[in-house]
Amino acid sequence: MVKNTPLPGPCTLCGGARGQRLNGSWHCASCGWRYGDVPDADLPLPRIDVVYYLRFDRRVKIGTSMRPRQRLASIRHDELLAFERGGRVVEQQRHRQFSALREGGEWFTLTRELEAHIIELRTAGEPWRLHARWLSEALRA
Repeated sequence: MVKNTPLPGPCTLCGGARGQRLNGSWHCASCGWRYGDVPDADLPLPRIDVVYYLRFDRRVKIGTSMRPRQRLASIRHDELLAFERGGRVVEQQRHRQFSALREGGEWFTLTRELEAHIIELRTAGEPWRLHARWLSEALRA
């Protein structure tokens, strides 16, 4: 088992503080980015489409964005519940899956069924850590 220890400094990709030594190099435990590497500022970051689940009271908004930080900043919510990798197609699948719970637009009643789906998504990890990992993987590809 690999031990996570403090990185010499924050990860330049996600800001993570913990890491592990792999093949003689430090790698961020959160996103997998090799410590010390810097994304090329002259190139755009890869597009990472996510379906997000936001809670406001007992309602959940299921939406999609390729820039989740900007999008979530513009939506009133109490909590970011989960991210799921995917764009419009996945979002529409979730809207159909939970159509009986729809309150209007992209808002759904938070029931045990929807909560179970969100819990399943959370087993993959905390939303922003997942996003950082997906970004790291795309940059390395």
